[in-house]
Amino acid sequence: MDIIGIVLTAFGFNFEAQISLRDPNDHEKYVGTDEDWALAEKAIVEACQEKGLPAKVEYGEAAFYGPKLDFMIKDAIGRRWQLGTIQVDYNLPKRFQLEYTDEDNTKKTPVMIHRAPFGSMERFCAVLIEHTSGHFPLWLTPDQVAILPLSEKYNDYAQEVAKKFDMGGVRATIDLRNEKLGRKIRDNELKRIPYMVIVGEKEAADGTVAVRPQGGGEQSVKTIQEFIDEVNARVAEMTKDF
Repeated sequence: MDIIGIVLTAFGFNFEAQISLRDPNDHEKYVGTDEDWALAEKAIVEACQEKGLPAKVEYGEAAFYGPKLDFMIKDAIGRRWQLGTIQVDYNLPKRFQLEYTDEDNTKKTPVMIHRAPFGSMERFCAVLIEHTSGHFPLWLTPDQVAILPLSEKYNDYAQEVAKKFDMGGVRATIDLRNEKLGRKIRDNELKRIPYMVIVGEKEAADGTVAVRPQGGGEQSVKTIQEFIDEVNARVAEMTKDF
């Protein structure tokens, strides 16, 4: 339960827990005995209570072999999706004749716990892209910084900056096209890159970069190391729980 909460929070999702139980009026589509189902459902309810996790109960949403604790999120247009899930299964171990030797040297049937922190990976990625509109968290985005030289004269300095970024653990790309700065900024904004750093004559002379956050926030001038430290500090804060 903890790992699923950590994963969803790290990706910026607000979630709600849902206890998915079998339909009390249609037991035929589920396998296993009433006794095993009662144990499995009780285990999930008590786990939520022990963790202090509020959970909505939905009947008829269980898997055919056992109840589930589903983690639901809403996408950008309000649709509900199930991402992470935990399932308590007393039935499949019996059907596969699984056994272990207990401490009293007798054979016992294990309880199987299905755990998928992301749920379906394809669905998770699709929901994440739509949820963020492509603005991935700084720690996740493929390119954290776009380096924009003002003209070809500053390409060598831009490559020097990129090398230092790489050595400092900051993922950067360089826009070396022979285009005006406004065009470069606009194109890299569309790529959802969190930072743009602009380098020209003054920056090359001073060993600095002009930092422009995604979305046109306040621009600032920093040394290369100051900016590396800032990016790494933000990533460390975002990822401190995992």
